[in-house]
Amino acid sequence: MRQEVEIIVHNALESLKGPWGLDSIPGADIEVPRNEEMGDVATTVAMGLTKILKKPPRKIAEEIVEAIQNLSLSKVGGPGVDIFESIEIAGPGFINFRFKNEFLHKKLEVLLTEEHSSLRNDIGKGRKVQVEFVSANPTGPLHVGHGRGAAVGNALCNILQAAGFEVEREFYINDAGLQVKLLGESVFARYLQLSGIEAPFPEDGYKGDYIESIAEEIIKRAGDEYVNRSLEDCGEFFTDYAYKMMLANIEKDLKDFGVVFDRWQSEKELYEKGKVQDSLQTLRQKDLLYEKDGAKWFNSTGFGDDKDRVVVKQDGEYTYFASDIAYHKDKLDRGFDTIINIWGADHHGYIPRIRSALAAFGLPKDKFRVILIQMVALLRNGEPVQMSKRAGEFVTLSEVVDEVGADITKFIFLTRRADSQLEFDIEVAKEQSAENPVFYVQYAFARISSIFRQAVEKGVKSYESRVTSQEKMSYLALLTENEELSLIKKLLQYPMVFEGAALSLEPHRITYYLQELAGMFHSYYNRHRVLSDDAGLANARLSLCKAVQIVLKEGLNMLGVSAPERM
Repeated sequence: MRQEVEIIVHNALESLKGPWGLDSIPGADIEVPRNEEMGDVATTVAMGLTKILKKPPRKIAEEIVEAIQNLSLSKVGGPGVDIFESIEIAGPGFINFRFKNEFLHKKLEVLLTEEHSSLRNDIGKGRKVQVEFVSANPTGPLHVGHGRGAAVGNALCNILQAAGFEVEREFYINDAGLQVKLLGESVFARYLQLSGIEAPFPEDGYKGDYIESIAEEIIKRAGDEYVNRSLEDCGEFFTDYAYKMMLANIEKDLKDFGVVFDRWQSEKELYEKGKVQDSLQTLRQKDLLYEKDGAKWFNSTGFGDDKDRVVVKQDGEYTYFASDIAYHKDKLDRGFDTIINIWGADHHGYIPRIRSALAAFGLPKDKFRVILIQMVALLRNGEPVQMSKRAGEFVTLSEVVDEVGADITKFIFLTRRADSQLEFDIEVAKEQSAENPVFYVQYAFARISSIFRQAVEKGVKSYESRVTSQEKMSYLALLTENEELSLIKKLLQYPMVFEGAALSLEPHRITYYLQELAGMFHSYYNRHRVLSDDAGLANARLSLCKAVQIVLKEGLNMLGVSAPERM
C-alpha cells in the first residue's frame, strides 16, 4: 500500500523537475494518519521541500497533487496511479490519500494468495546482525526483569530475521568476575553448615534458597570430602560447580520460555584465549593507551566518552571494561555489520564507553545500537511483590511462567516500549477477558478458527475453492461495509508496522498493532454475521476472516507467541 504511493509521489516530484535528490527529501515518508477521517495514508513531503523551493508548503502540496493528477490523465505515472478515491491537502501542507475500494480489494486478494510472504519486507539484504541479550550473571535464577529482556531480544531477532537480516543471538557469560567468586564462597559456606560445621557466611554473599540447593547437590556428589579443606584449597571447585549449575538452570528457564541462543560466550574464555591482551595491544598500536598513576588508560574521550577509562589497574589486574573491549572487538572480528546490545536501564552510562571502544576499532556509530530495558513492577491483585536477589526473596521468571504461561508472560512484557516502566499483575494475566491483552488477541485467532469449523459443518464453500483471480475479486467486491473496509486497511498496514518495528528495533509496535486489529475484528464479528445466508457474502466474509487470521498469526510468530485454534 505504501510502496504504490511512494512511487506515485516520486514520479510526480520527478515530473516537476525540482532541484532535489529524490532519495533525500525530508518528510517524504508515507504514514498512516492517526485520525481515519484524514485519509488512508499521508505525506509531509511538501513541508520538507519548503526550504529548497522557498515557497509555502501548501502551495508546494498543490503543485504535487496537480502533478499526480496529470500523471493519471497521461497514464505515464506507472501502474496504479489512479488508485485514489481522493487526494486532499490539509493544514499547512499535509497531502492525504484515500484509496478506492477496488484497490483495497485487490490488495486483500494479494494477501490471501501470497499470505505471509506479502507481509515481510526484505530490508536486511542478508546483512549480519548480532543481538546480545539477557546475559545475566550466573549467580542466581532469572527474575522477571531478565524475562522482559529475553522477550524483547527474542522478538527483535524474529523480526530482523523475517526482515532479511542474518541474525545471531548471543548470551554473554560473566564468569570471570568477583560476583562469581562470591557465589562459590556462598555455596562453600552453606556446604559446611549443612555438613554440621559452624562456618561464617560471606557478608555480601548470596542467601537465596538456590544456594542451599547447590550445596546439597555437592554433598550428594562428594559427601564430606571438602569439610576439612580451606576455601583457598577448594574455592575454585565450588565456584566452577556453582556457576555451571546456575548457568544450566538459566538455559533451561530460557528454553522453557521459548528463548534459545545461537552462542554462549564466556568472559573467562576471552582471557584464556588471550583476546583481552590482544585487544589492548591493538589499541596500544593505535596510540590509544597511555600510563598514568601506575595504571593503563584507554583514550576513550577521543571517541565521545566523557572521561578516559582504566583498563589495567595499578596492581596489574584487568578492569571489567578491558574484557568488555575484547568482547566487542571479537564481535567485530566475527564480521557483524551491526551490533545490538540489550541491557538493563542501569547500564545507561556504559553506552558511551562501549561506543568509544567500537569506534576505536573502526565501527561507525550508527552500527552500534543499545536497547535499555526498564525493570518490571510485579504485582498480585494490585499489590507489589517485593524482590531482592541477594536476600533470596525475589520471584523468579520460572515461577511466573509456571503460574501464567510463557505466551502470556512474553506478550505482556512486549506491551510497552522496552525503556518504559511496566506493571505486571499476575492475577490479571490469568484472566480470560479483554483485560488480558494476549487472551484478547489469541481469542480473535481462535474465534476465526471456530468460524471455519462452523462453515465446514454448514457446507459453506471456502474462498480457496475459487480458481480464477476474477472470480476471487467478484466475491471480495462484496465487502463494502465500513467496518469491513476499515479491517482491510488495517490489514494492509501491517507491512509498514513490521518495517517500522525492524528499523526502530521496537517489537512493541507489533504488539500494539495486534491488539488494535483484534479489537476491530471482535467489534466486526459482534455486528455482522459472517456465515450469511447469502452464499457470496458469506464467502467474502470468510475471506476477510482468513486474512485477519493470517496477519494475527504472522504478528504472534514475530513475538514468539502461539496462535491457538481453540481456547
